[in-house]
Amino acid sequence: MILNCVVVDDSAIQRLSIVKLIENHPSLNLIAEYSSALETKNGLNTYKVDLIFLDIEMPVLNGFELLDVLNNKPQIIFVTGKTEYAFKAFNYDATDYLHKPITRERFNTAVDKAVEQHKLKLDFNETEGEHIFVKSNLKKRKVYIKDIKWIEALGDYVKLVTEETSLVVLSTMKAFEHELPEGKFLRIHKSYIVNLDKVDRFNSKNVEVGTYEIPLSRNKKTQLVDALNNI
Repeated sequence: MILNCVVVDDSAIQRLSIVKLIENHPSLNLIAEYSSALETKNGLNTYKVDLIFLDIEMPVLNGFELLDVLNNKPQIIFVTGKTEYAFKAFNYDATDYLHKPITRERFNTAVDKAVEQHKLKLDFNETEGEHIFVKSNLKKRKVYIKDIKWIEALGDYVKLVTEETSLVVLSTMKAFEHELPEGKFLRIHKSYIVNLDKVDRFNSKNVEVGTYEIPLSRNKKTQLVDALNNI
């Protein structure tokens, strides 16, 4: 099992030391490294990340403040030179807390915990039904993948339409795409992502989901046909 990870630290020397440990670990795949929380926030909209090695004391936004603004948090291993943040770190459901300088043995122990938690999450999803967590109206809500009908862009938000309700979530369409399982959803328009299992009919202009018509971009029709043939 391989976890996609990023390193966040304003110190280039500290980032390099963590990167070397990651590159020598068979269960880790380094996606990116960032020197600030703001860079990280933007980067997580681009990449699907399972684990963040996160420094706490950084300018503008510290590590805790970064986590406060993330909708869907990967696993977190804090990496810091200060011990006094340990209690607060575990209030953020941290997988582990590494104190600089980090030994390879201690690093490997933390990664083993992350891998085990990832396995448990996958097993839980298979048992209970695949789902995601979204933050809407200041509450975290569990949404089952099979219940999602489509996702609609609303400026800085997206509207998640399910079988029973609609939820407005602070997110970009691109970021939300990365939360959805591959092969089950397709972005058929700049403002719409549809659950392929919910498509009843379509023509050159629209996709029908129940009684609703969703616009279909002209250049997406072939991709839609291929995707429907492969589900």
